[in-house]
Amino acid sequence: MAHPAVNSAAQMDAAPPAIGKAQFAYAWLKTRIDDGTFGPGFRLVLDQIARDTSMSPVPVREAIRRLEAEGLVTFVRNVGAQVAMLDPTEYRHTMQTLGLVEGAATALSAPTLSVEAIARARQINAQMRDTLRHFDPTRFTTLNRDFHSELYSTCPNPHILDLVHRGWNRLSVLRESTFGFVPGRAAESVAEHDQILDLVEQRASAHDIEHAARDHRQATLNAFLSSRAPTHHVGPQEGTS
Repeated sequence: MAHPAVNSAAQMDAAPPAIGKAQFAYAWLKTRIDDGTFGPGFRLVLDQIARDTSMSPVPVREAIRRLEAEGLVTFVRNVGAQVAMLDPTEYRHTMQTLGLVEGAATALSAPTLSVEAIARARQINAQMRDTLRHFDPTRFTTLNRDFHSELYSTCPNPHILDLVHRGWNRLSVLRESTFGFVPGRAAESVAEHDQILDLVEQRASAHDIEHAARDHRQATLNAFLSSRAPTHHVGPQEGTS
């Protein structure tokens, strides 16, 4: 697969900032994986990336290993490092797990969410609704993550929050948004966001908020799985008794 043209001079200084070369290389790579510049199956050639980022291969190799640990990169025999492909089974497991922990985090956050935080979530959801006119799955997905981040932002349990963040990181393996596969799901998702916010504002029980957030995640998973199910066409001799 050909390496996409990267205007490194326009995008970065000649030398990485003081945040550390490996961290800089990690952020540089992750941004391009997240925005689809480096799509599933894209080969990560060490020397080329080192030239693009104006650094030695050592911090680049460290960054790639970190991305591998997060599930964003895989090593293929006789090929090397490449951006991870979508594994539908892994996606299902990740969505199911995220539904559980994100539902819990949202319920735990709800009592301490400020009026300002709820207003920000409403505003983000309004932006998501606006994108439906000329649908952009990538933009919608970014806003979707921002929306949910507001809702679990005050979760007092750091262990649950860590699991939520890990789930979202694993989901980023799917560069093409779920909403790109199932665009009709986007409008349903926005409506469900309103329902969750209503529950939070009404000070509904933790049980109701948790289950609304969990069901919301499950509905997206169900729509994705349905979109990948083979369509059975009834032939002239089928469907009759």
